[in-house]
Amino acid sequence: MFNEVGNPQQLTLSDNAMRLDIEEILQALGEKIIGKQHQLKLALTCLLSNGHLLIEDLPGMGKTTLSHALSQVFGLQYSRIQFTSDLLPSDMLGVNIFHTGEADTDKQFTFRHGPIFSQVVLADELNRASPKTQSALLEAMEERQVSIDGTTHSLPSPFFVIATQNPSSQSGTYPLPESQLDRFFMRISLGYPEWDAEKAMLKQSNASTALSQILDERSLTALQKSVDDVHASDALINYILMLVNESRSNSAYPNPLSPRASRALLQGAKAWAFISNKAFATPDDVQAVFTAITAHRLTSSSQHQGTGFDNSTYARESAGETLSKKLLESIDPLAA
Repeated sequence: MFNEVGNPQQLTLSDNAMRLDIEEILQALGEKIIGKQHQLKLALTCLLSNGHLLIEDLPGMGKTTLSHALSQVFGLQYSRIQFTSDLLPSDMLGVNIFHTGEADTDKQFTFRHGPIFSQVVLADELNRASPKTQSALLEAMEERQVSIDGTTHSLPSPFFVIATQNPSSQSGTYPLPESQLDRFFMRISLGYPEWDAEKAMLKQSNASTALSQILDERSLTALQKSVDDVHASDALINYILMLVNESRSNSAYPNPLSPRASRALLQGAKAWAFISNKAFATPDDVQAVFTAITAHRLTSSSQHQGTGFDNSTYARESAGETLSKKLLESIDPLAA
């Protein structure tokens, strides 16, 4: 059974103030992306977990709008990189510039920072770039630094990558390799809006107005620290271990969950619990984030490529989501 092992502390006054800020942030985001509260809460969970977000959807669904809105409410530096087939790694990371008229050899080269040196980076249509350019993101996402001509450059903090990709059924796309998919904390899809939500969107008169800043980067860091402090019992950790080990021992799952996925599940559950005004995480919190964290990890890139959707099959679950839900149903949380 899942109890509050060790009597975890209740939320403090400061935590309650943070909760009010989170509610204000979700409300502000909901004014930009109408009718998608669950996806917005998942995106905020990813940010508070200090992870990176992958959004897969058809064009025009609000992927770019969501990434821009997140940077605005936290007052973070924002840049957008449009990935195309001819984009080079140096276009994203930066390049050393040679000054021919400079006599001092130490000053002959200066580094010009690329758009990756921002706090929120939108990697738009990531799977339209070549695999070489896609792989240039790996060190930045994992190590939060880049290496140019043997010199390491640290990236700003906080550093949050939001990558969008089009369905693989569309022309001109390159499937993301498993190593890169695993570096995304979670994957979400916004999907078509409901009738009433789309009607409200069409009646908006201020759709292009920027959102007001609600918190700053120091407050965001404090929120991420509060997420770390959310209590997780041994029983909850055992539940997560049972889930990931089932994926490793059962041949029905072609791509077993890695230890990175285990850590993501724990951190995601704690962040979801914190946003839900709880001082400790429960199996419900794990289940709330499970599909978003595991679906893109459970299938190989070739399988993912084969499950692309178009207008007629948009509502159909991907193979990864099917496997994720099957895995979740196979383990009874009470058994932990």
